[in-house]
Amino acid sequence: MPHDATPGPYADPMAFGQRMQILRTKRGMSRPVVAGLLGMSPSWVKQVETGQIQMPKLPVILRIAELLRVRDLSDLTGDQSQAVDLFIGPGHSRLPAVRDAVNALSLDGDRKAPSAEHLGARLAKAWAARHQAPNHREVIGELLPDLIRDAQQAVRQADTAADRRAAQAVLSEVYSLSQFFVAYQPDSALLWRVAERSMVAAQESEDPHAIGVAAWLAAQAHRDSGPSHFDAADAMTTDALGYLDRFLPDGDDRTVAIAGALQFEAGYTAARRGENGAAWGWWDKAQATARRLAPGYYHPITSFSQAIMGAHAVTVAVELRAGGESVRQAVAADATSIPSRPRLARHRIEEARAYQLDGQAETALATLEKAHQAAPETIRYNGYARRIVLEETESRVPARRQRAAVLAEQLGLLAA
Repeated sequence: MPHDATPGPYADPMAFGQRMQILRTKRGMSRPVVAGLLGMSPSWVKQVETGQIQMPKLPVILRIAELLRVRDLSDLTGDQSQAVDLFIGPGHSRLPAVRDAVNALSLDGDRKAPSAEHLGARLAKAWAARHQAPNHREVIGELLPDLIRDAQQAVRQADTAADRRAAQAVLSEVYSLSQFFVAYQPDSALLWRVAERSMVAAQESEDPHAIGVAAWLAAQAHRDSGPSHFDAADAMTTDALGYLDRFLPDGDDRTVAIAGALQFEAGYTAARRGENGAAWGWWDKAQATARRLAPGYYHPITSFSQAIMGAHAVTVAVELRAGGESVRQAVAADATSIPSRPRLARHRIEEARAYQLDGQAETALATLEKAHQAAPETIRYNGYARRIVLEETESRVPARRQRAAVLAEQLGLLAA
């Protein structure tokens, strides 16, 4: 390595504070911003980073890891003997088969491809199965390889321009379903490959709904990459909303719903930035859009609906680190109206974050238990849930430590 190169955050030996500073800088976050989100002073952050204060206790470490989107806790602490993936879940047993289907160059010209209509019906059943199953990754992981291969074949065998556009729209949505499966698994390159292919197929299809869905998922991928990618996430949502605007006056429920989902994504990113007014302003726009939908309508991909807006309000408040407001929104939200098991579990996790922010650790753990009951595969792959559980295993209250330990085992955090 050149003598003037910046040292990597994983080189040993390196103190906790040095690692924190490098990771913070990499994320484009200033000391005052990190300090404010941690509830500390900028001078405290500086003292930790310069080694004047030694490595803090586990609860603070976990909060720092969450803010800096540290994937493996050892990247921050330097302790390679206790590697813990915080925002990456375990690799699913069906991940290799899905990866192979995505990566394969299938040029089988002899096999007749299913029609776009047939693939669309299979895809609708796959989305429905995902919403109904507690083990949703297992369910869609089994379906995806054949769906990917058949949708690719349908595009190649399309006879007319219209048939090709229809097949591209289905292929884009198949890649969108794949992104749900791949997310938070240990293959970020595959995630981006799927997201990019979804966008390319959507643009080729010229279908506004397919373009909206691909943009919605791409915006999430950018935002989850950290603060330095927030501008890219915003560009994706605003460009997609600008494109969809012409279709909304006469749009059907699914087109209106994807616009509403994109509006909320813009608010989500604003909340991550700490922009209170912008975050709630976008939530208000999404709420107005939701009211245009039929009362019982539930978008099968984004979950956007009238029923989900209460859950979205919890997320905005939590991302803004407003503990009291988060709990008020959690109490007001009607979780029973969410028909999707994985989405309900995600909402329960957001509620747990709200209760922990408000200092109600026992209620946070009880809420995570509800999330596990709704969809074990959702909570097992969720970094926020893993962080809360790990923090509570260090609780001074014996009963709480025991409760957290049970959850830790269920989430696979104690696996060798």
